[in-house]
Amino acid sequence: MQLALFWIFAAFTLAFGLGVVFFRSPVSSAMSLVMSFIGLAALFVTLDAFFIGVVQVLVYAGAVMVLFLFIIMLLDLRADQRRPVKLSAWAGAGIVVGGFLAILSQVVSSLPALQQTKPALANPAVNDVAQVGFALFRNFNLPFQVIGVLLLVSTIGVVVLSRRELK
Repeated sequence: MQLALFWIFAAFTLAFGLGVVFFRSPVSSAMSLVMSFIGLAALFVTLDAFFIGVVQVLVYAGAVMVLFLFIIMLLDLRADQRRPVKLSAWAGAGIVVGGFLAILSQVVSSLPALQQTKPALANPAVNDVAQVGFALFRNFNLPFQVIGVLLLVSTIGVVVLSRRELK
């Protein structure tokens, strides 16, 4: 079941990653990137990396994408107009993609590590979230607070610089 979920989330992530590239609207591309990040977090969870999955959702799908959407809304970007694409461009793209897929399949099929089953975790009772939290707030409390103040100052600076002057 875990392998099936891995492939489902991998296809989900890949589909939304293609949406990032092919959508014309910057907002649609950014929202597709959010969904791609969520799919990537689900991939981490299927690989028993729960902390990395949670951090992926909180940091990337949450904070970074809110910042991207804030910048997109601030710049007032519009969707590009569609231009006709020549047949030669499609043919060249097909050759490049076909060559890439052929090389990728050859590399993947020649890896012996993909045929082996992975051992279970050595000690699943270890709480890595608690260890990271203790290290962050005991050993690195001052740098953590400095980064928070830096982010606050930079956010205020972006808002001040982006204000339009009234005429």
